Amino acid sequence: MADTTHTARSMWTLFEPIHAVTYFAPAARSAYEQAGLRGFWRGYYAGRAAPLGAAGAAVVTASFYTFAPAFVARAIPAVWELITPEQALRARMSGAVEALGGLLDGRESEVMAAADLLWQAVGQLDCAGRVLAAANAALPVPDRGSSDLARLWQAATVLREHRGDGHFAALTAADIDGCEAVALRCCLDLPREDLQPVRGWTDQEWDGALGRLADRGWISADGELTSAGRDAHAAVENATDHAAARPWTRLGPEANADVVKVLTPLALACASVLPYPSPVGVPAPGNAS
Repeated sequence: MADTTHTARSMWTLFEPIHAVTYFAPAARSAYEQAGLRGFWRGYYAGRAAPLGAAGAAVVTASFYTFAPAFVARAIPAVWELITPEQALRARMSGAVEALGGLLDGRESEVMAAADLLWQAVGQLDCAGRVLAAANAALPVPDRGSSDLARLWQAATVLREHRGDGHFAALTAADIDGCEAVALRCCLDLPREDLQPVRGWTDQEWDGALGRLADRGWISADGELTSAGRDAHAAVENATDHAAARPWTRLGPEANADVVKVLTPLALACASVLPYPSPVGVPAPGNAS
C-alpha cells in the first residue's frame, strides 16, 4: 500500500506542473485576454469550468470545492455572456500549447513519448463520481504527432482533475469544508494572506473555519498545527493518494519507471514558471514525501 500511494504522489509532482502552466505561464494567461476575458479570474473560471458546459455558480463552486461561493459568483455565470464554453476550451488549449512550446522547445521526442505514456495512464482511470475528470476525459483527444503538446497537456489535465476530484471526496469524508481545507493548509506551510484572497473567503468565514479547526484540536491558540492537525492533514493526503493510485498500479513498475524518466525533465522545465510552496499543495517535481 505504501509503495502504491507513494507512486501516486510522485506522479502528481510530475503531471501537475504540465497542467498548471495554464494558470501561471504568461502565454497561457494572454490567450484568455485575447479571447476577451480580462482579469485572471475570468480566464481561470471559464477555462477550468468549460468542460462542464455553461455551468452555473452552484455547480462550479461544488466542483472546485475550496472557493467561496460569493467569489465564484463574481465570474459565473456572467462569464458565459462573454465567451462560450467551446471558445473557452480553444483559448485554454492554445494558451497551454504556446506556453509549453516555449518551455519544452527542442524536446519534441520526449513530449511525444510522455504524451503516449500519460494517455496509457488515462486509459486506466475510472471517472465514476469524478465530475471534472469525466468532463475533461470526454473532450476530443488531439492528434498524435501534429499536436503532441496538446496531447501532453490534456492527458496531464485529466489526471490532475481526477486526483483533485478524489481529494475533494477525501476532504468530504473527513468532514472538512472548503474554507477549512485552505485554512488548514495555511497553518501547515503558507501565510494566510497568500491563500485566503485567492479563494475568496471573508475574514469572518476564515476565522470561523479556524475556530472549527481549533474545536477539533487541530490547531493551537497561536494558529499552529497540532500533532492531531498534522495527522488529519496527512490522512486526507494519504486517502487522496490511495484514490489516485489505480492507473499506476495497473501500468506496473516498468511503465511507471518510464513515465518518471521521460516526464521528469519536462516537469522541471514547467515548474520554472510555477510558485512553490504551491497554492494547490503539490511538492516540487521529484520531492514527494
